[in-house]
Amino acid sequence: MTYVWGFLTPVPQENKAAYLESARKSWELFKEYGAVSMHECWEAEVPEGKLTSFPLAVKREQGEAVVFSWMIWPDKESADRCGASFETDARWKEMMDMPFDGKRMIYGSFEPIFEA
Repeated sequence: MTYVWGFLTPVPQENKAAYLESARKSWELFKEYGAVSMHECWEAEVPEGKLTSFPLAVKREQGEAVVFSWMIWPDKESADRCGASFETDARWKEMMDMPFDGKRMIYGSFEPIFEA
């Protein structure tokens, strides 16, 4: 069964083009490591919450957009292999100039329990 990496991050509005370029570059490497698909979604309607919300989760600041992303892998082993390559493949280090605050990025790995 597939395996999913999920991300939520705040990105300055003025960095939208740089974020998109970064995603396009990284996709080539993720694909090489076996990723099936990558989805980058720019905030359209993301309401503020009182207890929980996407903006609260990433501590969105004025002038930032919330980006919701996920990546599909054929299996956990492929995802783990790619994750391990972050330490060994120098090409990842070339992409470290991220157009967002990585300290406020939320991420995790997920095992699908239903797909339609």
